[in-house]
Amino acid sequence: MTQHIIWDWNGTLFHDIDAVVGATNEVFKPYALPALTADGFRAVYTRPIWVAYERMLGRPLTEGEWERLDQGFHEHYFRLAEVCRLATGAETMLAAWTGSQSLCSMAPHAHLVPKVDSFGITRHFTRIDGLHGATGGEKAAHMEEHISALDVDPAQVLVIGDSVDDGLAARHVGARAVLYTGGMTTRQELESTGFPVVDRLADALDHI
Repeated sequence: MTQHIIWDWNGTLFHDIDAVVGATNEVFKPYALPALTADGFRAVYTRPIWVAYERMLGRPLTEGEWERLDQGFHEHYFRLAEVCRLATGAETMLAAWTGSQSLCSMAPHAHLVPKVDSFGITRHFTRIDGLHGATGGEKAAHMEEHISALDVDPAQVLVIGDSVDDGLAARHVGARAVLYTGGMTTRQELESTGFPVVDRLADALDHI
């Protein structure tokens, strides 16, 4: 029985795929790579993010290259994300759920909190956790810290996210997951986790 939902932000509650793809294309312009579409981005996307960048380049990143790319990506992303909105049905789902819910994101915490608040939805969450350190890594350890701070039984937690990494993080802490195709990962990769996969965010609640 689900008593608590842990939401992912980017690509799940926050429909920012256009900003992610746009920022990625901007930061890779000096490499003269073909511009990515959303589907093209999903085909290379993985975590840690530097592995996705190595897929795009067809080679390992050189020393300091990841840091430069990551900084450039976030500069473009923060600008492009200003026009992005919540996913369809997100506000209704947050208001409809009668249990507790929280937000665990790999976005920088200092950017995440005001962005969530700008949509007037902060009141729905008992806790909001973004990253305080380096970005781009895997979510499992961050999810573990989030769960510990909540003091909830992982067996009664449902994680709703848009990436394989969300599913792996849920499995790592002993929670269940539902994965959503509206974000950064292909349906085929999401299905490979063995977790339920939905095409509409609202359908995630069918798996409560």
